[in-house]
Amino acid sequence: MKIVIVDTECANLTSVKFAIERLGYQPVITDDEAIIGAADRVILPGVGTAAAAMRNLQRKQLIEPIKALTQPTLGICLGMQLMTAHSEEGDVECLGLIPAQTKRMQVGDRPLPHMGWNNVRATNANPLLDNDTDPYCYFVHSYAVAKDDYTIATCDYGDTFAAMIRKDNFIGAQFHPERSGAVGRAMLKRFLENAL
Repeated sequence: MKIVIVDTECANLTSVKFAIERLGYQPVITDDEAIIGAADRVILPGVGTAAAAMRNLQRKQLIEPIKALTQPTLGICLGMQLMTAHSEEGDVECLGLIPAQTKRMQVGDRPLPHMGWNNVRATNANPLLDNDTDPYCYFVHSYAVAKDDYTIATCDYGDTFAAMIRKDNFIGAQFHPERSGAVGRAMLKRFLENAL
């Protein structure tokens, strides 16, 4: 199986790569359009700002190739936010793969970023999480996507937000599966091995 991690230059690339390698696979980190297009599974990771990530994708001429992907594609943290139409973080147009908006979290007197372990509830027949449990996953973010028809998992931190979203072959996770212990490992394994 060919597994590609898209090199956005602002991502936790090595931790995602190591997590996939621990499952027995050999992923490739690349920004080569042909290699990305030929992959069986694509992972779009991200740490940092939406504006910087979109600038990097634009410079690498990867926006249209990513939009054209038909294989299962997983966006992690900022990578999930890049899948939406727009982010308030830098007021930037994103990939528009999932018609949602990324907005600064409204958390009252709670601290931002939302950082640490929090409970995730799967909804809408989530193909990557066990729908019978409410696992704890690791988050680091100040922006989030509101719950809507594309939400397949939610989390509460001051307000309820989308912990996972999906449209067609594109799935996003706001949390970091590569840092979420056994739950994250099981989720990545399902993404790599199950028909989605």
